[in-house]
Amino acid sequence: MHLLWLRVAAVFYCVACATTLPAVLYRRPRLQRVALPATLGGFFFHFVAIVEMLVAARHWMPVGMHEVESVLSILIVAAYLIVVFTYRATGFGIFALPLGLLLLITPAMGRDHSTFSSPMIRSGWLFLHIGALLAAYAALIFSLLSSLLYLMQEQRLKRKDGPGFLAWLPPLAVMDTIAQKSLVIGFPCMTLGLLAGSLIAQESVGAGYFLDPKVMLSFAMWALYVAMLMLRRSVGIRGRRAVYVSGLAFIVVISVWAANLLSSVHRFPGP
Repeated sequence: MHLLWLRVAAVFYCVACATTLPAVLYRRPRLQRVALPATLGGFFFHFVAIVEMLVAARHWMPVGMHEVESVLSILIVAAYLIVVFTYRATGFGIFALPLGLLLLITPAMGRDHSTFSSPMIRSGWLFLHIGALLAAYAALIFSLLSSLLYLMQEQRLKRKDGPGFLAWLPPLAVMDTIAQKSLVIGFPCMTLGLLAGSLIAQESVGAGYFLDPKVMLSFAMWALYVAMLMLRRSVGIRGRRAVYVSGLAFIVVISVWAANLLSSVHRFPGP
């Protein structure tokens, strides 16, 4: 049944994407009145689908590739909704909503039989490990988007452009605040996720876990995260430099996901 709710959520997200783009770029407030309820509707059915999917699978954490994609999708949409209701920055929807929809399409198409083979599958520590890291990834993605939009708005203001194609961009202060708070929220999530994974490893895999390519990249990403926070607090990096640092962090995130192909611990095996 959860597949039906995922497909309903995908339809709502499609409507939200189709209305958010012209609403933001061409200042069509009437379309925005459709986009936000469609996003909320999609989020509701998406949440119902995830709960039903995990209950049916008899575990409370995403363990298959489709489940991970679905949870990451809803976290990105949830982050977007928080930004909208807190800062009224609806412009983020032209990036966040298509990304959330893209991650949801594959899970909505059919069942996934690929799962981890770990005996700790129902462990609360594993739930914390996966859930916290997914939340950290979502925060990093929003930090990168905020930095990119900040740079675009900064260049637009320097050129003293009048109302035009990029007039929908939020103020610089809003985007900088979103980028900073995304990092602040994501850091404890990443720390908890890595600590939980380390505790699980000590019991199930042993010290060899820390030589796994994905684990090494994950700790490198944590160190980069610390560096980003320190630079933002001490130097106050913004604009182009913030884009470079956030872009580097995003590349590391992609590398961590790609390391599944080399990892003997995190790989999603076939059925």
